[in-house]
Amino acid sequence: MQSNAAMKAFVVNLLNDNLPLFYSYHNYEHTLYVADKVLEIARHEDCSETETELLYAAALWHDTGYISTYRNHEEEGCMLARRHLPEYNYSPGEINTICGMIMATRVPQSPKNKLEEIIADADLEYLGTENAGPLAELFFLELQHLTPSVTKSEWDRMQVAFLQKHRYFTAYCRQYKEPLKQAYLATLIKEH
Repeated sequence: MQSNAAMKAFVVNLLNDNLPLFYSYHNYEHTLYVADKVLEIARHEDCSETETELLYAAALWHDTGYISTYRNHEEEGCMLARRHLPEYNYSPGEINTICGMIMATRVPQSPKNKLEEIIADADLEYLGTENAGPLAELFFLELQHLTPSVTKSEWDRMQVAFLQKHRYFTAYCRQYKEPLKQAYLATLIKEH
């Protein structure tokens, strides 16, 4: 397969050149964050080199569909991946696996295998970090641009409901991210 560096540069340029400026959360920085997190989680979940490479590719492509649509961006991301991944020597079977992972990031998440569980957790890993609040603010700004009627108090209620339903799938995230996520949820409930 061609170097991941070339594919990474292509995806970053694709996002930078095509995403609206108001995408304060779903941008190339989020994509690179998720790509970094799939590598971290894959190490802890004993993934093979091939599995890790497929996870990394899926992470890079998982939000590329936002360049065309906000709703159903996962399907659009799969279309883009199917169009461009052959250029990086991915086989049809590998592309199907990557698209399965991209679709596993759709909320509510319902991953069907270990790799899909890893990318689903990587996409929402930030919920179990000290940066959950600031990143949630960026997400709110993006959402408010798309739906100006959404108030901060509505957003806070949405976050609480989402966090109460969300669960991590991997042992790594359940052990290391869940406690901070629960602390963030408790803070939100207390403040609002």
